[in-house]
Amino acid sequence: MIPIGEHRRRALRGIGVVTLTLIVINVLVFLHELALGVRVQDFISTYGAVPREILTGQDIPPAGPHPLWIQLLTSLFLHGSWLHLVGNMLYLYVFGRSVEDTLGAVKYLLFYLTAGVAATLTHIFLSGPRDIAPSIGASGAIAAVLGAYLVWFPRRQVYVVVPILFFTTLRVSALVLLGFWFILQLLDSAAAIAQGAAHSGGIAVWAHVGGFAVGAIVALLLRSNFQMRRPAYR
Repeated sequence: MIPIGEHRRRALRGIGVVTLTLIVINVLVFLHELALGVRVQDFISTYGAVPREILTGQDIPPAGPHPLWIQLLTSLFLHGSWLHLVGNMLYLYVFGRSVEDTLGAVKYLLFYLTAGVAATLTHIFLSGPRDIAPSIGASGAIAAVLGAYLVWFPRRQVYVVVPILFFTTLRVSALVLLGFWFILQLLDSAAAIAQGAAHSGGIAVWAHVGGFAVGAIVALLLRSNFQMRRPAYR
């Protein structure tokens, strides 16, 4: 199921400036990656989050940023393909604006970056110091957005496209869509563990699980602070 929009009972208070800005930054960084040509792998190795470098503090050529932990942030804006980028940005656009509207721009940005770092660290700690493959992508941070969205808006309807023979548009609840998404991540994570790895098919699935869990926990902790906004929880 591919989400394409929300069915809200009331309009958002803003256009989602932070969400849209994050999307623009991600697109611009990816265009820069394309412009690098054959040098893109060095760029990704430099600014992606490399488990061995983060866990040992030892830089592996090509030289990384100083301090190395900056990779935890820079890696959130790198993507490996158009499909990787478009899929992440679509989820961020559909679900991020409502979470931003609830938290406010500044808190939302801090939430996005902090949860993204936590998600990446989940992958890094499970990968261990022998892993030298750079972890890239915004999906860990976006998973946190999905976790918060599920807690705050479980009954809200989301428009999705389902490829059944031909493309069909349906409306499902966030509980069904995001619950199904999270179950898939858990299954992939279990498969990765069975194979003695922290990723499945080259995807850092434990970053998805970690990010989603962080987002859901933060949303539960903050929910009592948004009593005046409860009508939006639909």
